[in-house]
Amino acid sequence: MQYIAALDQGTTSTRCMVFDHNGNVVGVDQREHTQIFPQPGWVEHNPAEIWQRTQGVIAGALAAANIEKSDLAALGITNQRETTVIWDRHTGKAIYNALVWQDTRTDALVRQFAADGGQDRFRAQTGLPLATYFSATKIRWLLDQVEGAQAAAEAGDLLFGTIDCFVAWWLTGGPHGGLHITDTTNASRTLLLNLTTGDWDAELLEIFRIPRSMLPNVRSSSEVYGTCRGQLDGVPLAGILGDQQAATVGQVCFEVGEAKNTYGTGNFMLLNTGERLVQSRHGLITTPAYHFGKQPTWALEGSIAVTGSLVQWLRDNLGIIHSAAEVEPLAASVADNGGVYLVPAFSGLFAPHWRSDARGVLVGLTRYANKAHIARAALEATAYQTREVVSAMAQDSGVELTALKVDGGMVANELLMQFQADILGVPVVRPKVAETTALGAAYAAGLAVGYWANPAELRANWSESKRWEPQMSSDQRDSLYAQWNKAVQRTLNWQE
Repeated sequence: MQYIAALDQGTTSTRCMVFDHNGNVVGVDQREHTQIFPQPGWVEHNPAEIWQRTQGVIAGALAAANIEKSDLAALGITNQRETTVIWDRHTGKAIYNALVWQDTRTDALVRQFAADGGQDRFRAQTGLPLATYFSATKIRWLLDQVEGAQAAAEAGDLLFGTIDCFVAWWLTGGPHGGLHITDTTNASRTLLLNLTTGDWDAELLEIFRIPRSMLPNVRSSSEVYGTCRGQLDGVPLAGILGDQQAATVGQVCFEVGEAKNTYGTGNFMLLNTGERLVQSRHGLITTPAYHFGKQPTWALEGSIAVTGSLVQWLRDNLGIIHSAAEVEPLAASVADNGGVYLVPAFSGLFAPHWRSDARGVLVGLTRYANKAHIARAALEATAYQTREVVSAMAQDSGVELTALKVDGGMVANELLMQFQADILGVPVVRPKVAETTALGAAYAAGLAVGYWANPAELRANWSESKRWEPQMSSDQRDSLYAQWNKAVQRTLNWQE
C-alpha cells in the first residue's frame, strides 16, 4: 500500500503529513522555527533553519507512519506565501534572512511605486494592490540593502524564491542540479506575474529592476516536476500550492461559489470564481485557486494578517495566558466582551482596507474590563475581520454566502466558531480533517501520479465533522459589527 506525503512549511512551523487513499492522516511530525523581530514592523525567518526543520519533519513523519520512502507515491509542497528568500545558486546560502509576508519594512518603497498610478497601479496585470505584503518590494529591498546583491543578481549568481521554491530546490539537489521552480499560485503572490500570460511580466521586472535570471520557472500546481534527492531519493515531487490555495483544494472547493476560510497565523478566505478572472472593486485579491491542467481556476481572496498570531501575542507579549489552549476557557469565563474591542493592525490592515498606516488598538476599556474581556475581544476580532471579507466578496461576486467551510488550527475553538456563525448569520462547517492545507498539497501530488483519478474522487473523501448554526439576533449582530467598525476607524492614520 502506498501513501502520499505533504510538506507544509508554514509561518510558525514546518510539518510533514502522510496520507492514505481516503485522505486519513497516518503519520505527522511538526517543528516550530524562530520568529525574528529585529525592530517594529520587521519579521524574518532563518532560511537555513527552515531547511533544517524540513529535513527533520520528513524523517519524523515517516517514522510516525512506520513506513519507508519507498512507500511514498509522491510528495507535495505547500507553504507560507509571499515570504521572500534570495540565495546564492552555487552554495545555497541565503544573502539575508527571509522577509516574511507580515513584514512592513518596504512601506516607503510601496509609497514610492504608488506615487505614479496609485495603489492599484499593477492590479490589471497582477490582480494585486501595491502593498508590503507581496514579494516584489521585498526583493527590491534586499537587492538595495545587501552589499553587492544587485551586481550578483545581474551576473546570474543569485536566485529568488518564495519558500516552496527554496525548499523544492534543496529537495531536488540544491547546488547540485536542484530544480528552480514554483507554481502559478505562489508566483501570483509576487506582484511580478502577469495573470493573463501566466508568466513573469517584463514591464514589471523592469520597473522593479529585478533580473529575470533570478526568477524560478512557473509550473502548474499538479505535475511531476522531478524526483527528490537525499532522504527522499527517488520520490516524485509532484505538487506545489500556496497554503491558502492548498486549503481550498483540501476543502474540495471545486465548484463556482464554493468558499473556505482558513484560521491560521492569519485568516485567508477564498471564493471559487471558476474560469472567470474577477477584478475586485472592494479590496480583495484576484488569485488562482489552483492550476490543474492547462488553465488555472480563479478565485477572489480576502487576506487578514493577524488572527491566530493574536493569540500568540496574548501569550508571549502580554502573558495573560500560558498556552494557546487557555484562551478559550478564559474568554468563556465572561458573558460578552464587556465593550472591549481589539483590532490587531500590527502590520497595518490587509483586506479589505489595505492600510499600511494602521496600527493595533484596544478600545472600550473601563475599570470593569479584565483579561478575560481582552481574551474574548481577541477571538472576536478574528470573526469580525472575516465578516468584513465576506461582505466584500458578496459585493464583488454577487454571490451571497450560505455556509462557510472552515479549517486550520483555530477551528478547534468552539467559542470562536459559534461567534463566527453568529456574526455572519450563516452556518459554519468544519470538515473531518481540519488541517486541509497539507491535505490539499497531497491531493495535488496524488493527482499528478494517478494516485487519485480526478477531483471528483477527492470530493468523496470530504465529510462534515461539526456545524455551528447562528443563534444571535440580526439587531444584536448589526450593533456589535457597528462598534467593530468604529474601532477599526481608530487604527487609521497612526503611522506617518
